[in-house]
Amino acid sequence: MKVKSFLQSPTFVFILLYLGYMISYIDRTAISLALAHIGKDFNVGPAELGIVLSAFYLGYAAMQIPGGWLADRYGSKVVIVVSIGLWSLFTVMTGLAWSLASLLIIRFLFGLGEGSYPSSAMKGVAENYPREARPKMAGLMISSNYVGSFVAPLIIAPLILWLGWRDVFLAIGLSGIVFAVFYAFTVRQAAVVEDDKLSRAPAARVSVKELLRMPTLWKIVIVWFCLSLVNKGLDAWMPMYLLTARGLDLKTVGMLVPLPFIAASVATAMGGWLMTRFFDGKEKFLMMGSCILTGVFVYGMYKGQSTTQVIVYQTAAYFFKSFVFATAFALPTKILSQRLVGTGIGMVNFGGQAAGFVSPMVIGFLVSYYDSYDSAFLFLLGAVAVSTLVSMTISARKIRDVQMANAHEA
Repeated sequence: MKVKSFLQSPTFVFILLYLGYMISYIDRTAISLALAHIGKDFNVGPAELGIVLSAFYLGYAAMQIPGGWLADRYGSKVVIVVSIGLWSLFTVMTGLAWSLASLLIIRFLFGLGEGSYPSSAMKGVAENYPREARPKMAGLMISSNYVGSFVAPLIIAPLILWLGWRDVFLAIGLSGIVFAVFYAFTVRQAAVVEDDKLSRAPAARVSVKELLRMPTLWKIVIVWFCLSLVNKGLDAWMPMYLLTARGLDLKTVGMLVPLPFIAASVATAMGGWLMTRFFDGKEKFLMMGSCILTGVFVYGMYKGQSTTQVIVYQTAAYFFKSFVFATAFALPTKILSQRLVGTGIGMVNFGGQAAGFVSPMVIGFLVSYYDSYDSAFLFLLGAVAVSTLVSMTISARKIRDVQMANAHEA
């Protein structure tokens, strides 16, 4: 009876959603670790490899808002199962790619398949937890991104050396399919958790069209887009940078790459709690300060003389960048009614994943054109500057106050 009760609990669903997020990041991180091998097999350089990395994010970004809408419309379970199944299928297909063109198409489809997961996973949190618990749980949920990212090199790098990059994609793709089947058979579609009277008030029931016209949400999107230029650029190119510019071997890279993600996972898990506990109504100060500190440490990476310095500065940059990540995802769960959380998260994540399309490709072309990573670091510093400026203008309290006023009038 206790086991059955646990399987029907929000905690069990949360654990599976967390694991699903980890799997998604292991699957997508694998290609960055395999990049040098793929370039050698297909005889292509940094510019072409940058396009391969960006192809995933083009499809991923395109599905953020539609994925959120589907989760809001049909519930999280069906969208989650389909998403895990599709991205796992295209992970398998990545290992079967026969040309650069086929790899580009497969990675784009991979992104489309995975693109529905973030918003539907956050929708799952909203379905299972009351409004006051959602920011904390949302922050904890997205810490899985970095747990998956630091676990991935420890698993994938040795497997690439042992099995070859193609067989690694086959293995992790099949594992994802098994997980999708397990989720489908063990998780029930959650009953709707009743929001507080605010969300039930007619005046608070804004349409998706009105949601898209909320300035504060778009400011969050812009901040996370700019900071994700840093996030996605470093995620995609750091293994290659350490291999080529710093002369490390793949085994060493596999040991060093996880360190920033460990720091990021801690910061992200803390972010929702920190926002609720110390920055309620003052979220912009958390975002602004974190953006500034991120820029300081990215500059440290740019000027770092040794590999140790670069990794230390990257670890610090990821730590502070992750407070922005947590806040950007937790804030919509706080200010929006449950039925719009999926779409709101989809909007925010659209910004992040659009950056995932832009940044790897831009860095690839910059490195090819200048034959140096210096221009790439200057590009990242410019992105941090813009995110800092926009974060200064955010006031989440305005939306909340307007909704409260409308609810009382209703």
